Amino acid sequence: MISAIVPAAGRGSRMGTPINKQFLMLKGKPILAHTLLALETCALIDEIVVVSSKDEIEYCQRTVIVPLGLKKVTHVIAGGLERQDSVANGLAAIRGKADIILVHDGARPFVTQKILLDTISNAQTHGAAGVAVRVKDTIKVVGEDGFVSNTPPRNELWAMQTPQAFKADLLIAAYEKAISDGFCGTDDSMLVERLGYKVKIVEGIYENIKITTPDDLILGELILERLRA
Repeated sequence: MISAIVPAAGRGSRMGTPINKQFLMLKGKPILAHTLLALETCALIDEIVVVSSKDEIEYCQRTVIVPLGLKKVTHVIAGGLERQDSVANGLAAIRGKADIILVHDGARPFVTQKILLDTISNAQTHGAAGVAVRVKDTIKVVGEDGFVSNTPPRNELWAMQTPQAFKADLLIAAYEKAISDGFCGTDDSMLVERLGYKVKIVEGIYENIKITTPDDLILGELILERLRA
């Protein structure tokens, strides 16, 4: 069984709107609706757990889940203070049932079916897989004094995205270890790496952006028009 966790509890302060960014409209549908429709359509995904802000669970059900008739969404649960806490809550909702767990940001609506299938396939083969794109710019490591301390080779640098997928027991163990250590990572693959496991990179697309700012929303409308065309 393959389960998907969709963290969608972020407040979106950078968007500068009173409504959660996941519920902002993108070409007539909430951003989260586009994301969930992509997961619902994926033939390999059996269930979807949406992690929302506690005070937006009913709103999420009423404005997204019910109108779209999403059959694979089995739970809409409350998130935590940080993204990592929200995913941990999602894991608790599916613990003991899934073989593969896929995590995908609610505010990343342009994921393709190919990316979903490739990520799941690589997780089944390698145990852990995550989508990323090659960086286009030269990256500098800068010290607290404001001076460059290192320039990593650009051909070795990738910008991580989601989805990320893992064998269920591996991801659960990674989260249990992080909680025990009081460690908070910036993505799920980082927690798995801490256990000594390698994460297979699945090359993604630059259009698979996470919508976090007003500029992203404008860009997102252009991307959606291009993908539909």
